[in-house]
Amino acid sequence: MGRAANARGNPKRLRGRALTSAAPATSCVQGQTRASLARPLRNGESAIVNGVLYHLHEYNRALLSPVITLAKAGADMFSAPGSWLAQLPGANRVAAAYELLYRMGKDYEKPAWGIQDVDVGRRLDGIKVPVVEQTVLTKPFCRLLHFERHSNDAAVAAALKHDPVVLVVAPLSGHHATLLRDTVRTMLSDHDVYVTDWIDARMVPATAGPFSLDDYVGYVREQIRHIGAERVHVIAVCQPAVPVLAAAALMATAGEVQPRSLTLMGGSIDARCSRTPVTDFASNHSLQWFRTHLIHDVPAVYPGHGRKVYPGFMQHAGFMAMNPVRHWSSHWDFYMHLVDGDLESAEEHRRFYDEYNAVLDMPGEYYLDCIRVVFHEHLLPRGLWTIAGTRVAPEAITRPALLTIEGEHDDISGPNQTRAALDLCAGIPAARKHQMTVEGAGHYGIFSGRRWRQSVYPRLRDFIAEANAS
Repeated sequence: MGRAANARGNPKRLRGRALTSAAPATSCVQGQTRASLARPLRNGESAIVNGVLYHLHEYNRALLSPVITLAKAGADMFSAPGSWLAQLPGANRVAAAYELLYRMGKDYEKPAWGIQDVDVGRRLDGIKVPVVEQTVLTKPFCRLLHFERHSNDAAVAAALKHDPVVLVVAPLSGHHATLLRDTVRTMLSDHDVYVTDWIDARMVPATAGPFSLDDYVGYVREQIRHIGAERVHVIAVCQPAVPVLAAAALMATAGEVQPRSLTLMGGSIDARCSRTPVTDFASNHSLQWFRTHLIHDVPAVYPGHGRKVYPGFMQHAGFMAMNPVRHWSSHWDFYMHLVDGDLESAEEHRRFYDEYNAVLDMPGEYYLDCIRVVFHEHLLPRGLWTIAGTRVAPEAITRPALLTIEGEHDDISGPNQTRAALDLCAGIPAARKHQMTVEGAGHYGIFSGRRWRQSVYPRLRDFIAEANAS
């Protein structure tokens, strides 16, 4: 374990920074640009690239598929306890090399949530209850999941029914909603939790139509109504802060029942409040640049054939290019862990990269909307955003308590970008508006890891309890 603790690129060191690149819809572009888009494409070139880049990627993946399959077989043959090949001198190095090759080339599917049970011991004396993942609302681009807790004990079941109901709105910004596994698992100890589970755009048939940022807002409104606005507490993690605030504002303007509370975590409500690499990059490139360089057609091998998307493989290239040395070091450490028989550290590497490498395609119109509305024109804080002819007016929100959470060292959604919601929501009494800055935390640390569990969650739990009782 000593090698794992000191390595520059081990997963624990990477998690705090590398995964933060998934948060806003623009951050994943930075490394991609450094890696391959230094020279602007001419019109003819852009048409060619948009027509074939995704197809070339699929061709390359198919071409390498036999190699990856053989690498997996080689890793198994040279490491299986019952295999005579595993007894040969140097077999551990051969097996490690094969597995490294396999993991660097394999396809990474969406990870499972893997939440089978939860400890509700803070209130119920160390009791674990089983958790069942259920889909309660299905839309073309999103499933609403309910993590339902069960108990055969009548007293425990009755206590669980009194827990506050929470909707966690996951980001649609590159990684799957399972990125919030730690968030959801922690929340389940004291809450009845629903989560938005966004669907890979390449798997959505083109006949389902486009999906824009306005559609995202509409989805959130429908999900809130489905759960019951009169009882739900909404938590927006990162990117959804803008559409969640918009959804609440439109509900208030329409005279609908508003949620009991809103929690906005690390989101760019007003990107003008502080400069970050994300805001600088977005402001220095036109919308046409993003459309030309980053939006591509889904190939025929997927249900979404013909749909315009920001491809997951390009996002992943951007993620990796932001910290190439760290990632290379982490993979080398993985190889050495296998050689040395440090299976615990090797498994930690697998868990981290199984999540990190699993990316999804984003609808092209939604991605471009995020750039335009949030980072170019700043329509929400300027009071100029209209959806279906109705202005998004945060000042109309009156019922929810409001909590904004920022990380002290967040280089994705910088200082005061989320806090700006407090001033915009002028209709909420000052006594019911709260701000938390998490000392020492970066972007990822405000919703996952030690700081989330020890600092952020207790404050959030108490905030929701107070709002639930009022």
